[in-house]
Amino acid sequence: MVLRIIIGLVLTVVAFALAGRRVWWLYRLTTSGQPAPERLEMVRKNPAGDLRSQLVEVFGQRKLLKWTVPGVAHFLTFWGFIVLILTIIEAYGDLFSRTFAIPGIGHWAFIGFIEDLFAVAVLAGIAAFGIIRLVSDPKREGRRSRFAGSHTGAAWLVLFMIFLVVATLLLYRGAQINTGVFPYRHGAFASQLVGHWLAPLGLAANKGIETGGILAQIAVILGFGVLVVNSKHLHIGIAPLNVLFARRRPDAPKGTPGALGPLEPMRSGGKVLDFEEADPDTDVFGLGKIEDFSWKGLLDMETCTECGRCQSQCPAWATDKPLSPKMLILDLRDHAFAKAPYTLAGSDEERAKLPDAVKAEAERPLVGGADVNGVIDPDVLWSCTNCGACVEECPVDIEHIDHITGMRRHQVLIESAFPTEAATMLKNLENKGNPWGMAESKRTEWITELDFEVPVVDGTIGDDVEYLFWVGCAGALEDRAKKTTKAIAQLLHTAGVRFAVLGPAETCTGDPARRMGNEFVYSMLAQQNVETLNEAKARTIVASCPHCFNTIANEYPQLGGNYEVIHHTQLLAQLVADGRLTPVNPVKEKITYHDPCFLGRHNRIFTAPREIMEQVPGVQAQEMHRCKERGFCCGAGGARMWMEERIGKRINTERIDEALGTDPDTISTGCPYCLVMLGDAVSAKKSSGEAKESLEVVDVAQLLVRSVQPAAPGSAALDSAAPGSAAADSPAQQPAAEEK
Repeated sequence: MVLRIIIGLVLTVVAFALAGRRVWWLYRLTTSGQPAPERLEMVRKNPAGDLRSQLVEVFGQRKLLKWTVPGVAHFLTFWGFIVLILTIIEAYGDLFSRTFAIPGIGHWAFIGFIEDLFAVAVLAGIAAFGIIRLVSDPKREGRRSRFAGSHTGAAWLVLFMIFLVVATLLLYRGAQINTGVFPYRHGAFASQLVGHWLAPLGLAANKGIETGGILAQIAVILGFGVLVVNSKHLHIGIAPLNVLFARRRPDAPKGTPGALGPLEPMRSGGKVLDFEEADPDTDVFGLGKIEDFSWKGLLDMETCTECGRCQSQCPAWATDKPLSPKMLILDLRDHAFAKAPYTLAGSDEERAKLPDAVKAEAERPLVGGADVNGVIDPDVLWSCTNCGACVEECPVDIEHIDHITGMRRHQVLIESAFPTEAATMLKNLENKGNPWGMAESKRTEWITELDFEVPVVDGTIGDDVEYLFWVGCAGALEDRAKKTTKAIAQLLHTAGVRFAVLGPAETCTGDPARRMGNEFVYSMLAQQNVETLNEAKARTIVASCPHCFNTIANEYPQLGGNYEVIHHTQLLAQLVADGRLTPVNPVKEKITYHDPCFLGRHNRIFTAPREIMEQVPGVQAQEMHRCKERGFCCGAGGARMWMEERIGKRINTERIDEALGTDPDTISTGCPYCLVMLGDAVSAKKSSGEAKESLEVVDVAQLLVRSVQPAAPGSAALDSAAPGSAAADSPAQQPAAEEK
């Protein structure tokens, strides 16, 4: 008895020393990152929301369960280890007393049953993991495997260690049954089965197996703990922390995790960077080296599970581009770990004594091609569309988009290194306030093509105006998107909705500049728009472009612009529901709807566009395989709209190939970017004979306007909604916040 106590305690001390040293090293490395006070403030302000995120994301395994088979396997394994904490207590108790039982519950048969049930569940879970890894073997499947690039060798070792945890547990419990010291007389069915197998060995052998099994159980558990803190399975301990500090949309009923919605402002030393007062010599402009990442960014890297869910859903990776969100995080993590001795060194003298390999790693540029041995290749950085699929799928809430944008910011603002074709777009934004470089007077030309008047705001919006219609650059200047703009205006006119536009006073929201990393140009445009909107006293803004919608609703509050913003599909769906718009003309077509990333995944607006189509007589709606939260990008986000796509298959072509699989008559969407990108892909397919000539891409508003009976000539819906009229006294009900 004394010997096994000594062995057990020595194993414990050694394991805790090894694991503790590694944990301390990880803590020092993580806290060496830049301050992120907003994360701590977020947790302080919303403890109830943080508790909910832990219950849903960590204990409920919500994201993992989206992938049914691996999700259930992980759920069983996770909860198995939670329940088996009781058996660890029992194992340590058995070191000191062979008849140990947990006080109060140690002889309750139900506890023995639950322990054995989850022990078997863990075995089933790791068996499923093994099969999944064999089926999706990177050596056989290559890029198609979501484990491509992952440390699969370590994964197999961890699965074996988990097996040993359960095997040694059942072994010593079975022996205890035969020696008469097992605390549970009934219920522990798996232990009883093992005991039945061991019974023929006799009492003396079972006593030896009991002692050896207990020590083996403790040794395996301690060894597993040391392995965890030194491997990718570190997420077992720190995933709850990463989930806790992930950004969440406070206005979303269920919270939108991670970097979906607004981008974070540029920070230096934890404070938002003011360009007017910034010092290039002392302030941090984006992420130029690993030390520029915040502690939350470093925590992201350490938390990565290497599961590849982000990679499997990434449109860039799916179309043979070099960007893998998983590998981006892993490359950053490996660099951070390799450079850690240099980062954590207390002086230049200490750094001078470091091995040459560490010094070489410290000198590597964060972004750079093979010629300079950069950590992240520029083609990786510029392939991202900001679609958010990676963040949506990540089970531990890693914020890939923030890190990509941070590195882009440094490349654009400090290195002046970015795709050359984007330079024209940036110049046009600075000089003309729109990506195409057109004159501001052209922003109202679409109005002249209507047979009714659209008020243009001059100063403050009148009290009789219900909505400020934010047309957007594409909606005002791009020919295909202008059709959507005119359809929306016609529908609002027909419904008697009183609306106005800013016309020449409207300028680009700055989304393309911000998403490609030019925070300076974004800040200039955004501040100009905030001043215009504040002067106009805008109350409710309806936007037809999801990028404009997302920027004004979620990012302008960072600059003091707080407005109620809705998307045009939300307003139109509400007008139909209220009976102010009545679809009557049949549109007998098979239609598949494409979810814009910045409308759907980023802002959780999935229902409104579909509700509109459901109300149009004759429409046969057909969903694509990848839709809603798992919708596939059109390829235009992240400022990719203005960059050439030279690597791999075009993303818009991939999406249209999927759409053609539903044999549609029409493809609908709710975004001018998507309208252009998908339209271009359809045109290419028509030229090659792969798509029928009648196939078209239209906005949902264009479908609705074809079905809605127009206002009678002379009815002047705008006039009828003047102050004092019935229409003015009954404004459209505001669409409620929408969930998926």
